[in-house]
Amino acid sequence: MKAVKQFLRRGAASFLAAALLCTAVLAAETEKTKAEQRREDLEFLYQTVLVENHPDVFANTPESEFLTLKQDIESRLETESDVEFLLDLIRLTALVGDSHTMISVGGAAEFRCYPFSLILRDGGWYLSTLPAAEQSSLGKRVAAINGLSMEKVLEAFAPLLPADNPVMLARRFRQDCQIADIYEYLGLAKAGEALTLTLEGGRKLALEPVSYAALQEAELAYLSDRITKAPATAAADAYYFAKPLNQNTYYIQYNTCQEAEDLSMEDFAALVQADLDAGSYDRVLLDLRNNGGGSDGVVWPLLEVLRSSMDRGCELVGLIGPATFSSALINAVEIQEMGGVLAGESAGGSVSHFGAVQGFSLPNCGARGQLSSKYIDLNTLLDAGAGRGVTALEPDVSLPQTLADTLNGRDTAVEWLLAHREKLAQKAYPDAPLTRGRFIGQLYEAAGSPAVDGELPPFQDSFGIEWFLPALTWAKGAGIANGAADGTFSAARSITWQEAAVFLTRAAGEDKVPNPAADRRGPLPAALAEGGHRDAVTRAWDLGLLPEQADFTKTPTRAQGLEMAKALSALLK
Repeated sequence: MKAVKQFLRRGAASFLAAALLCTAVLAAETEKTKAEQRREDLEFLYQTVLVENHPDVFANTPESEFLTLKQDIESRLETESDVEFLLDLIRLTALVGDSHTMISVGGAAEFRCYPFSLILRDGGWYLSTLPAAEQSSLGKRVAAINGLSMEKVLEAFAPLLPADNPVMLARRFRQDCQIADIYEYLGLAKAGEALTLTLEGGRKLALEPVSYAALQEAELAYLSDRITKAPATAAADAYYFAKPLNQNTYYIQYNTCQEAEDLSMEDFAALVQADLDAGSYDRVLLDLRNNGGGSDGVVWPLLEVLRSSMDRGCELVGLIGPATFSSALINAVEIQEMGGVLAGESAGGSVSHFGAVQGFSLPNCGARGQLSSKYIDLNTLLDAGAGRGVTALEPDVSLPQTLADTLNGRDTAVEWLLAHREKLAQKAYPDAPLTRGRFIGQLYEAAGSPAVDGELPPFQDSFGIEWFLPALTWAKGAGIANGAADGTFSAARSITWQEAAVFLTRAAGEDKVPNPAADRRGPLPAALAEGGHRDAVTRAWDLGLLPEQADFTKTPTRAQGLEMAKALSALLK
């Protein structure tokens, strides 16, 4: 099992090969002009960083668009400002369409800012920072910026923002929405002029751009200052902590995918185990809403404790939100793999995504950034990720934080969970590809979920936390699923109709005799006859265990798996 865990484990961010960082050796014998230095930086970014080191740089944008923008940037190397050049590089990098691959704003140029910030709540953008003289407008909803709706402003910002889903796009916008140079670069504001915010109701605020240094000295008012109390689940200055919220609910906050120096994850998991053993909790909340990533394998000792608790009847609920990203996103999908439910808001991270970042810097302007080094395809690594691809991870139970609760120091999601004790359920995703592991789980339930007695995990490539782990043990012990010669099973791989037929007929037993008049009418479809296992396919068809109207040229879906399991259950009665 340790070897399997290591397969998903990713280390903390590292630097690229020495060629990307040892920039000092690039100095020429004669001094270069600024345009020459910029050309060198541009070429280094495009060719060495993106083309040669990104795992699939043209996955989302064709090469022709990169080259067109690169040529456009080259045409103004001698005339544009340092800020404009940096924004050009940021825009070129954002074409990758990868939330992890980016160039940092700042450091290589002096940006100016407007004195405001926004918070996204209740489906709208609200003012969270303003000059003290305008503090009466804090908490007001912004309807437009310089006459453009917020949707249009976000659309205009999108080419500069590294994001692979709308949730991350909004999060990146919130981080950069006050940068005056971006509005000017995008043609949303005239150089040096005030930015006009139109509030809901029609009132307008005009904000002048200032330097970052001046902004630090300005007298500002903050919406957060109006919050007089914090919920028990407020983000703590700790890697992780745990405590009971009441006699039924145990709460764990996991804020970064790293081990604390003063408390290893093994020791922390042991403390959680002791608390769970001593209490009578029927629900555990694992909060990933403040976790932006790190190394996804760090949490495994805790997941093993929670798996044991679930086996004793405790419900696991993972909390996610826009800040849930990278390794924490993987951990959230692992919660679903365990059979747990996700609650809260859609995550900033996508189910499948580029990641495992490495750092880089450009040789002349000093701009720094990070680059993905691999594609993490949870669509094929975990049953819970099957069929979802590069899309924001959605909660099974949507519980968005409201602005009113934020200002009143209340945690919308947790308060709802404390008030609702009913058993929660995952989203069905009926059209998702049916995996081998899930189908065995469906057959196990169709057989009445008999008690299992065997080795856990039953196959070498089992993670040891899957919700269908008892089903795999049952299937192996009953001779329904034997696995490969090397002891693996490939539970996350999509099942074929032929494999489904083999599992079905073995589960049905040899004593079941087909009754064509009652079970099936018509010949075996040609698509089923191809691909091997002809005897099992024919018998499953004659027993009425395969759906008669299915398109057998396509991969079975979860809904079709349930239909086959239902047919098996009826046959076994």
